Amino acid sequence: MISNHDRSGYIGASDTKYVVGNWNTKTFTQWWLKKQGIDTSNIENKFTLAGTNYEHKIIDFLNVEDIEKDNQIIIGRLRVNLDANTKDKIYEIKTFQNQKGFDIDKHKDYVQQVQVQMYASGIHNAEIVAYGLEPSDYDNYLHDIDSERLFRYEIPYDEEWVNKVYLPKYKILEKCLIEGRYPREEK
Repeated sequence: MISNHDRSGYIGASDTKYVVGNWNTKTFTQWWLKKQGIDTSNIENKFTLAGTNYEHKIIDFLNVEDIEKDNQIIIGRLRVNLDANTKDKIYEIKTFQNQKGFDIDKHKDYVQQVQVQMYASGIHNAEIVAYGLEPSDYDNYLHDIDSERLFRYEIPYDEEWVNKVYLPKYKILEKCLIEGRYPREEK
């Protein structure tokens, strides 16, 4: 559970979609302004609040021995927050609106986030745990976890993607972040 919402100065694993995405968009520019500390807006709504408040309950429900919560890894300007992990596995918790369903194949950004978590932690075994929230869960964080709404997806480590796609772009952004300048993709 993240208590400090300041995202400036670092690139997180959850930022991976920006790192590997199109840098010539308004969305990227807005994200980059946050990284530079120029834009400090934080989006908080009933969906993000419920996700944050159910995260530890979901982790506890997994009942995994020797699990640790909320570890942070910093490598240069890469700051990775793990929801939970053991010495040999990462658990990334995601919540979604249960009535809409969840299809891991439609969440490439989550899979890529976990790839960066595996890279940074050196733990090359991970699982995305998705939990479907009902409308009443957004108003009451005390509900028990329902095993029927819990979905688990093993994510294999993709070293080639990390080394050939992610890291070259990340290194450009890291340098620009340190130098305080707007990045341009190198041809």
